[in-house]
Amino acid sequence: MTQPDLIIFDCDGVLVDSEIIAARVEADLLTEAGYPISAAELAETYAGLTFKDTLLRIEKQAQIPFQASMIDQIETLLDRRLKNEVRAVEGAHQAAAGVSVKRCVCSNSRMHRLELMLGKTGLLPLFAGRIFAAGETPTKKPKPAPDVFVHAATTLGANPARTFVIEDSIHGIAGAKAAGMRVIGFTGGSHSYPGHADVLTEAGAETVIRRWADLHGVIAALAEWSEDA
Repeated sequence: MTQPDLIIFDCDGVLVDSEIIAARVEADLLTEAGYPISAAELAETYAGLTFKDTLLRIEKQAQIPFQASMIDQIETLLDRRLKNEVRAVEGAHQAAAGVSVKRCVCSNSRMHRLELMLGKTGLLPLFAGRIFAAGETPTKKPKPAPDVFVHAATTLGANPARTFVIEDSIHGIAGAKAAGMRVIGFTGGSHSYPGHADVLTEAGAETVIRRWADLHGVIAALAEWSEDA
């Protein structure tokens, strides 16, 4: 592989520093609903999942029924907080702009939120027309299902085996690997925690970076390694 066909960026916690904001809002709401949990615990265990899937997993584990209205409540609260607080992860603009092949975003977030966050952080022009929200794909299946990755590759005419995905969660990595793609883990978001890199490696990331400045060198090295293997 002299160069990849496509570079796929996750959004939350990778391009924009939103995971920590979401974790704080969700943790407060869950605690009020009778399931005490800290933002750090929530980010470590459930990062990359939709809030609906997070609720379903907690309900099954803790045997606590939650009201369905919590989903709409969290969406409203989170949109408000993100509009005021979200920032790009340091170096994300330069990393994305420096990609010389096709690039896109694949995320579990809803399209309106992706456009809000990418617009506020100035990243939207770099991905306009190439933003894929899992809930708006033909199957509507979120990560860890591979569907959003497969849909993006098909739409953009990319070979999954020649596609790199940058992910910060085990659920995102699982989806990318199931799609037949190569994965680089990312731990540069504010929600990152001790041992995060090890967790991503164990989930299937070929390597992990903490700084965006390392991205292009890592991709070049991994592409060359693939040719020699």
